[in-house]
Amino acid sequence: MKKRRKRRTGIQFVIFSLVAAVSILTVILVMGKLTRKKVNIDNSVIITQKDTPADMTETKDTHEGMVRSLLSGQWISKEDYQNVPYAVMYSNIYDAMPQSDIGQADVVFESPVEGGITRMCCLFENKTDLEKIGPVRSCRTYFLLFAKEFEAVYVHFGYSEYAAGYLQRASFHSLDGMNYCNFYRSSDRVAPHNAYTSWDGITESAEYKGYELTYPDGFVPPFTFNTDDSKKIVPENGASCKKLDMNYPYNDPWFEYDEKTGKYLRYQFGAAQIDRESGEQLSFDNILIKYVTPAYYENGTPNYKIYGSGKGLFVSNGYASEVTWIKESESEGATKYYYGDGTEIVMNPGKTYVALVENTSEVTIKE
Repeated sequence: MKKRRKRRTGIQFVIFSLVAAVSILTVILVMGKLTRKKVNIDNSVIITQKDTPADMTETKDTHEGMVRSLLSGQWISKEDYQNVPYAVMYSNIYDAMPQSDIGQADVVFESPVEGGITRMCCLFENKTDLEKIGPVRSCRTYFLLFAKEFEAVYVHFGYSEYAAGYLQRASFHSLDGMNYCNFYRSSDRVAPHNAYTSWDGITESAEYKGYELTYPDGFVPPFTFNTDDSKKIVPENGASCKKLDMNYPYNDPWFEYDEKTGKYLRYQFGAAQIDRESGEQLSFDNILIKYVTPAYYENGTPNYKIYGSGKGLFVSNGYASEVTWIKESESEGATKYYYGDGTEIVMNPGKTYVALVENTSEVTIKE
């Protein structure tokens, strides 16, 4: 009897062990459905929630409460959508390098001034944390007219005599550091390359002047952007453009296409153009070239006619297309760019570089 009891007890133990093992396995399988272990490249473990049946998935709008910017085509908050940009005149000579916060600009407009040097008008949208913008230099008429296309508050430090009459018009919202605007001088550079301002300083000055800081009713933005986030725009019938030489004689700027980012990196004076505050190289998603007829005042100041029509170039995503630009009025409306069949170009959301180039020189495209 004792032997039978021992045998029965052994059988019971085996059965109990099997039941226990099955129970544990069942728990493990159930838990496996509830959670998954995912190993990162660095071998760290992340616990992720179990897969949810398709019919139970909640579709969330990743851009809820946002709209596309009129300046860059990128997603911004609805609260900021109607805010006009600030357009700041930047010195662009060697002694002014590197400039501060220029890499934060959504649009950069470059053109020759006297003596073959260039200056830049940089447009910023809702960059409320900028504390050192500049160095800021004086106004030229065609920069002011460009800023007007975006209804921007135009910030400068002095002006050409030929721009004086335009600056006095009520329709141009300008802030001159020589008269009134929150500017300051830095101690690390000598004048005139040490005049800076800030976002708060511009805002305070604009409010003091009583300028409207939102777009007027009926405003038509200069740029039209692609709204399909799943694809990028390639210029129609475009030629390969891996490098673009501007052929400006003084700073000798050029752009190189970065295949990884899909952006054009900016160079001048033989090296990368860097933002002093961030240390990052300037880069752009779109490039627009506006060819103009050479014209000068007696003192050498350019007097480019920026309205009417002319040839141009649209560069984006590694390709360049010849286009035509049209601007119906000198001081009203925007410059629009069209393909040969008359359709308006559509650009990729992001940063845009625009340049005036005399049609006697043109730019050089390299594959």
